[in-house]
Amino acid sequence: MKGLTSEQAEERKCLGLQNLPVEAPSKSVGEIIAGNICTFFNLVFAALACCLILVRRYKQMLFLIAVAANAMIGIVQQLRSKRVVDRLSLLSAAVYPVFRDGREERLPSEALVRDDLVVLEAGAQIPADAVVEEGEARVSEALITGEADAVYKKPGDELRSGSFLLSGRCLARLTCVGAESYASKLTAEARKKGVGKKSEMMEALDRILHVIAVLLIPMGLLLFWKQRWIMELSVSEATVAVIAALVGMIPEGLYLLTSVALALSVMRLAGKNTVVHEMSCIETLARVDVLCVDKTGTITEPWMKVSQVVCLDEERGEAFVTALLGACYRELAADNETARAVRRHYAGEKEEWQAESGWKAVRTIPFQSQTKWSAVVFEGFGACVMGAPEVLLGEGFPELSGRILEHVRRGERVILAAAYEGILEEGKSLSGTLHPLAFLVIANNIREKAGETFRFFEEQGVTVKVISGDHPAAAAKIAARAGITGAERFVDARILKTEEELAGASERYAVFGRVTPEQKRQLVKALQKNGHTVAMTGDGVNDVLALKDADCGVAMASGSDAACHAAHLVLLDSDFSVMPAVVAEGRRVINNIERAAALFLVKNIFSFVLTVILLFAPLTYPLTPIQLTMIGAFTIGLPSFFLALEPNEELIRGRFIYNVIRKALPGGLTNVLAVMSVSVVCEAMDYPVAVMNTMAGIAVGFVGLLVLAGVCRPFDKKRFAIWLLMAVLMTANVLVLGRNLYSLVPLCVSQFFALLVIMSASIPCLTLTRRGVEWILKQR
Repeated sequence: MKGLTSEQAEERKCLGLQNLPVEAPSKSVGEIIAGNICTFFNLVFAALACCLILVRRYKQMLFLIAVAANAMIGIVQQLRSKRVVDRLSLLSAAVYPVFRDGREERLPSEALVRDDLVVLEAGAQIPADAVVEEGEARVSEALITGEADAVYKKPGDELRSGSFLLSGRCLARLTCVGAESYASKLTAEARKKGVGKKSEMMEALDRILHVIAVLLIPMGLLLFWKQRWIMELSVSEATVAVIAALVGMIPEGLYLLTSVALALSVMRLAGKNTVVHEMSCIETLARVDVLCVDKTGTITEPWMKVSQVVCLDEERGEAFVTALLGACYRELAADNETARAVRRHYAGEKEEWQAESGWKAVRTIPFQSQTKWSAVVFEGFGACVMGAPEVLLGEGFPELSGRILEHVRRGERVILAAAYEGILEEGKSLSGTLHPLAFLVIANNIREKAGETFRFFEEQGVTVKVISGDHPAAAAKIAARAGITGAERFVDARILKTEEELAGASERYAVFGRVTPEQKRQLVKALQKNGHTVAMTGDGVNDVLALKDADCGVAMASGSDAACHAAHLVLLDSDFSVMPAVVAEGRRVINNIERAAALFLVKNIFSFVLTVILLFAPLTYPLTPIQLTMIGAFTIGLPSFFLALEPNEELIRGRFIYNVIRKALPGGLTNVLAVMSVSVVCEAMDYPVAVMNTMAGIAVGFVGLLVLAGVCRPFDKKRFAIWLLMAVLMTANVLVLGRNLYSLVPLCVSQFFALLVIMSASIPCLTLTRRGVEWILKQR
């Protein structure tokens, strides 16, 4: 095969006929910068700053420093994350054998061009639309069409991008590449329709920001009208009051904190050689309560070896059986680890079988997960089938079945080879006559840290389910040796005929054997339907459908390309023992974002409720923008970034928005009561506006420290140090810069006493509002 020349390939690249993805693996530098600067709320902040310039209240524009710092931090961290993600994406990218200039090269998908001749083997995902030139293959189009049945492809048949090879090998010529390919058009159409999977947390944050964006401008206009024409404040004073209210309503650092925390999480996972395909899966990891694992490559090492061959054909003898099996596995594609182990075994034998004449294959039928057998038909001999003993033997040969079961109960995989007389139909059960020739015992060592890994999941409340294509007794024995709880509860999936039976079994059993790829997918869906958040690990083409449908699919890089494409996470070292660290990272980042979000929303709830009250109450707005900026920095912004780096491995329960509001509402309401108390006292005692601003600012800062203390509980050395540092910094800031920067004024004895009473009352008030909110929510 000659394929294209280098000049022809370059010419096609110049014409735009290169297989470039429609979606880059990460945002460009320009998109990151624009995404952090050109936001709706930054536009609002710019408009508010212009208003302050017009009324010459320049000092109140301090909030712009926080806005600029937020944008800068976001840009720097996301650029760092991009470099790491791009490097790992390059390392994990699939490469394809392609003919150029008459020789075979290996190129990544994006380097392919139209008319390239590409070699596709079992497990490979088809990179672009193509036509089969030579060879035959079974292809699954389930990822793009939803149809689970395999499609047989022969020369002249079309291949759709996004589908993958289950078995076989073919040479294909690319016809439509890049944006013109079938999979790319589906992606573009989905993007046009707004189809995209967002995590619950990001959807909740989007809803919060959307509500704030809708209410911000009308409430600002109404408050300005009230302060200017009802309360008869000057334009300058009314503008400052309105901007203070609006600054308080905008969660300026919340989205930034979330983006930075997720970006840092991606970098940490990259440090563990884990590639994140979908950012939303980091949150999913934090919520996982069921982990479905494949036996081979997850519990056990991915490499197998033949430990024993038991000859059953005494008439023709061991030499004949050895030659026959060697010829069979030379003809069959080594497209799974079992086949590769057998091929390695016979490659190391004496080579008499290689010199044997007469072993001419006239037909091969590759192994299928659904039928559990493969076959080779030889001229002059007939058919030899290899597969799962219980599938081939059925109810016959009870003595042989007993011998094989002894190996199975030790956790060993057994392959039966038999001469076959009858009709061979690919994808169908065997109905002819079998003459057993031999059985092969295949050993597969348990991973060194498997027991430690599964203990972690048990301690964290994560239920482990083993879903394997192997014999259920063998899978159960391996699961028990790995320390998986409930390994004695196993079932043969072949007896589960309906989706209802699978759904019932999904909760009763811990180990499932002889599972087909479609059943793996159905088990995942059944667990999700029962309210579980499901993670699935796998490495083969038989895992692809389940990996795609799981809430979080985790693939081993040593497995098939199709599995790596379908998964949300890819473990580049194919080391399952890093999973506890990966799950812990998900929990850490989401728990800390939830905690920080509660801090941000305290200020937003307070500002929103206070503004609504002041639209009707005959009171002026008691705070200034610069005060809210200072309070926000020391009770929300700085501590939230410190707390976001805390280890936190607790399983997340409940909905994000529910948890955040439950934690934020008491602090917001306590702030409202404290500030309203200050306003009422100042109105009754006819204190100046400057005194009211001073008392209100100190009261809100005090409540902010109380809320921060609640978020930091239970205190440890680090959390107490964070809280104490914020309290000291805010106190020092007020004492040093209070008069000049924040326009605070000294308080007389009666004013100080009134403030002290209000602050003291805030402590039990916060406790009571917390209990009240908890009680109300429990009644729902």
